Amino acid sequence: MNPRSSLPTTAVVGLTAVLLLAGCGGGDGDGDGDGDDGAKVADKASSASTTTGASASASPSASASAPSDGRPEISLPADDTLTFTPEQDSDPVKDAILKDNAEFVRALDAAIVAQNPRLPALEYYTEGEGAVAAQDWVQSFKKAGWTVTGTVRYTDRQVSVESKDRASLTYCGDESKGYTKVIKTGVIEHTKVTKNSYVAYGAQVQKNDKGVWELVKIASTRGADKCQP
Repeated sequence: MNPRSSLPTTAVVGLTAVLLLAGCGGGDGDGDGDGDDGAKVADKASSASTTTGASASASPSASASAPSDGRPEISLPADDTLTFTPEQDSDPVKDAILKDNAEFVRALDAAIVAQNPRLPALEYYTEGEGAVAAQDWVQSFKKAGWTVTGTVRYTDRQVSVESKDRASLTYCGDESKGYTKVIKTGVIEHTKVTKNSYVAYGAQVQKNDKGVWELVKIASTRGADKCQP
């Protein structure tokens, strides 16, 4: 494949939401790994925008995120690294949204690695259309016999709070060092880095009665100018 988040480069979900998550290496490249590889298992679609987020240092995801407030523990293999910038915000509400968004992305990768579209951790951070999109996305990887590997950086993460329980956020994904891997053979699908290695995301989240900011919709634009290095 090769946009890892573009493995099945996207899973089209009901309405207009499109799932292009869990990062995945470059765009147009050698072999069969180009930005359209996902079409082998899922239809393509995209739409989203990003803005510049506050500054903060990014840190790689650990092999497991420590659970807190009843949240599930999420484990990722050593060869799958995700970083998030900024990790926090000076506003406590935005900080909570950023944290739960990062955990959602981590849960999505964990579900792909486990080849389990109904991974409890993924269901914990999704609802409605967002849950369907995430499950379809993971199912696409499972059907193709792929998993994810490498490093994906999520940057310029910015939150817009709309009400006490609804918000939206935008961010960029740098998949230039993220790839898909064939589970059966262990072969990593490398591709050269192109503009399609960079993806803009737009997500809608909603706070549930447990205080978790769940993903309810997501959209993406591969090759977005605002996310180019």
